[in-house]
Amino acid sequence: MDALENLHQRVSMPALEGPAPTAEQLENMYRAALRAPDHGAIQPWRFLNVQGTARNRLGELFLQAAGEGQTLSPEQQSKYCNMPLRAPLIIVAIAATREHPKVPHSEQVIAAGCAVQNMLLAAHAQGLGAIWRTGEFAYNTTVMAGLGLQAGEEIVGFLYVGTPMRKRTPPEVDISAFVSDWG
Repeated sequence: MDALENLHQRVSMPALEGPAPTAEQLENMYRAALRAPDHGAIQPWRFLNVQGTARNRLGELFLQAAGEGQTLSPEQQSKYCNMPLRAPLIIVAIAATREHPKVPHSEQVIAAGCAVQNMLLAAHAQGLGAIWRTGEFAYNTTVMAGLGLQAGEEIVGFLYVGTPMRKRTPPEVDISAFVSDWG
């Protein structure tokens, strides 16, 4: 796929099924992630692959976090447990920030986000479907602890990856709504 076509045609794919990416496809996604802009070359990111039965354990973690201080209906419990089952692979993208004399925290988080964007583009270029999700659990301390995040780390997203169940066409955009000349 042509690079510009990939950029212009990429779209989030919320409806995913198996199979999960092959080892080669996943390696391509991670190689793309590691080419993200990175002031100071400090690689302020890391990734966790959640697949197979680990998705059920992630659902249990989501349920635990959602149920803190409240009683959940059986429907709500089912919803939280099944959230990670929406794709055969979930990549937890983590900004692993650290003190640096020239690279502020915000730049490190942005760099981790750029790594995720590169992964989305690499997935699309290989015919995979993917969607970047955050939601309440990306910011939940119980989820962060359950996933083993350390001090200075934060979740920048859950990247759901699999085979698209249907084709989505990106909407047309009006560039003039976002661009203007200054001066």
